[in-house]
Amino acid sequence: MGKNKIITIVGIVDDDQSVRDSISSLLRSAGFKTAPFASAEEFLNSDHLSEPDCLLLDVRMPGLSGLELQSQLRSMKYPTPIIFITALTDDQVRDKAFEQGASAFLGKPFSEEVLLCAIQAAIEVTRASSK
Repeated sequence: MGKNKIITIVGIVDDDQSVRDSISSLLRSAGFKTAPFASAEEFLNSDHLSEPDCLLLDVRMPGLSGLELQSQLRSMKYPTPIIFITALTDDQVRDKAFEQGASAFLGKPFSEEVLLCAIQAAIEVTRASSK
């Protein structure tokens, strides 16, 4: 692989520092680079908007919710796949996330394997459709 290895960056938008830290640690150990953000606004105002190959969004956050961020990103024609991670098990919220194009909707707690598989699947679909 060497020079041809693709570095995959996963953005993590969650207001819970321990969640951001634990997911970042897991993803780095799996070979991903991470870009953690404490809020939707922090992500939108960052210089890193175009970097992530996949975004993990919490549904419920102070300020803009994950669904509101998803809606804004879609209106901007943001191509990055979005995976929701949430303790909120509301079918209407899940359905709305998928209607707006979410790649996956994972209820907390979720296994490391489920998260890694969801990220890999979302990235593979996006890369395949961009060829």
